[in-house]
Amino acid sequence: MTKMKSKKLRSTCGRSKFLLTGSIIAICIAFSPYLFYLYEIFPSGPVWETSFFTYESKYYEDVLTAAWTYLGKITPLFLLLIWFFTCKHWWYHVILVPTAMYGFQLVSAFYEDMSPVGGYIDADQLIYLAPFFILILSIVYLIRIKIFDRIYGIDLTEIERENISPFSPFSDKEYTEIKDFREGSEKEAEIQEEYYVKL
Repeated sequence: MTKMKSKKLRSTCGRSKFLLTGSIIAICIAFSPYLFYLYEIFPSGPVWETSFFTYESKYYEDVLTAAWTYLGKITPLFLLLIWFFTCKHWWYHVILVPTAMYGFQLVSAFYEDMSPVGGYIDADQLIYLAPFFILILSIVYLIRIKIFDRIYGIDLTEIERENISPFSPFSDKEYTEIKDFREGSEKEAEIQEEYYVKL
């Protein structure tokens, strides 16, 4: 009896933890438009002074425009990170590609605005991100191959040796049945031909 109670308690605790996590994620996603529109609370002008710090926008020459740019990068980055950490599909690593792109754009926007000379690193962002893209796509392809290996139960060396396509709609057993049927129908055609000759 106590075993059943402890199982129910663990099950209820697990469900409530799952519900709490899902609720927090839903609230964060619902809050995302407000995250973007936070730029409206920043002052219009090149300098923003508070009792803690002073921020000067050198590239955008307007704190409001700089905040609009930063939050325009942070909001999709935030949503992509939520998607990455909650996605249950096998291809979820691909989400890192646009996440890295937005992260790079955010860093380059900060760099442009903070550097006294106004350095420009955003021009060749695809060249900087290409090794990362290749790495992620390689990982996703390897995961895909492992999944197909597990689904079809075929060793990858056997696929190469037998020249079997993992995308084929038929299994090996079905191929042998089709082959046997074809051979049987050829024999049947020969028997029918002999029958007509005898007539």
